[in-house]
Order: sequence, then structure tokens, then C-alpha cells
Amino acid sequence: SDRSVRAFRAQAGDAQDPAGCFAYGTDMSSRIYTKTGDRGDTGLFGGARVSKDDLRVEAYGAVDELNAVLGVAAAACADAELAEEIRALQAGLFQLGADLATPPGEPTKRGRAAFTRIGATDVARLEAAIDRWEAALPPLQTFILPGGHASAAALHQARAVCRRAERRCVTLLRSEPGDDQGEVLRHLNRLSDLLFVLARASNARLGVPDTPWTPA
Repeated sequence: SDRSVRAFRAQAGDAQDPAGCFAYGTDMSSRIYTKTGDRGDTGLFGGARVSKDDLRVEAYGAVDELNAVLGVAAAACADAELAEEIRALQAGLFQLGADLATPPGEPTKRGRAAFTRIGATDVARLEAAIDRWEAALPPLQTFILPGGHASAAALHQARAVCRRAERRCVTLLRSEPGDDQGEVLRHLNRLSDLLFVLARASNARLGVPDTPWTPA
């Protein structure tokens, strides 16, 4: 459909446009640019146009950046199980970005595109992953510096970007009284913890020691 074609173009040409999360059955031969954002605005999932520096766009734009950093981590990862975990997190971030791109009260289905809002089940899934991966790691005895293997370093970077995305969401929710997207905050909070654990797991599985912080 024309709408799905526009969705694909939006994801590739304007990474902050949430319509890109719903590029199902698109015509991959279509031109990648739409020119609809040339004046500095973009479309939310429901169709409303907002400025590209709108707080909501800032929030899901940070989530999009987080997803890109996770792509770097997955590409650098030499462990198949860990890479699969990272890719699953990337898929979940598409859902979270779609949630943020849809203001409270707006429908979560538009034409052929639909998504499910982030909920307690998604947060519980992250908590289970934290427990599973952390069980195989030795207890931390001190603070550690981000780094080690390239995949671990990328996961540490993803953790920092995740925290920024969380801060952007806090700002957004405070600006919109009555916003019921609190599960998004809980999800990002748990995700940053999981990314820290996965960074340690990456180093451990590859035999690369974490670098302890030594106070000056």
C-alpha cells in the first residue's frame, strides 16, 4: 500500500520517524526520500505532525540510537547465544519506540500496521534475562571501567545511551500529566541493568577480564 511504502521510506530516510517501525510488505524499490520532513517536522504513528525537536521525538529518537548501538554490539559479538539475546533486545526496542511514538489514548493500529504497548510482561522478561546471565558471572568486587572486548565495549556504550533514553522519557512524561507510559520507564531501567550484565558476560565468555576502577 502507499502507506506502507511511506513507512519504509520514513525508517530509512528519517530514522526518528516511528512509521518506519511498521514497514511490512513495502516496495523496497521505492525512493528512500519523501521530502515530508524537509521543514523540520515529522509524523507520529497516529498521523499528527510535530517538530523534530519535540520531547516525544527526542525520546524515541534516543531509543532508535540505542538500537543502532546494539547493532554494533551484535556485529562485534563472537558468541552466538549472546548475539541472539542482543537481537531480541533490538526487536523489543522497535516495540518500545512505537509505544513512545503513539501518545496515550491514541490507537495502536493504523491500517495494516499495529503494535502492542510495553507492559509488565516485557519488564518481567528483562528481569528473568538479568537473573539468567548474572548467575553465570562471578560477583563484582569493585567498580569496573567500560571496555574489554569490542562487543562488551559496545554493550557498555549501549547501557549509557539507554540511560539517556530513560532521561528523555522522564522529561516527556513529566511534561504530559496523566501519561500512562510508566512501563516504558521501567523497561528502560531494567534494560540498562541487563546491558551491563551482558557486557560482563561478553568479556567473561571470551576470556577478557573486566578492568577494575582504581581511584587516583
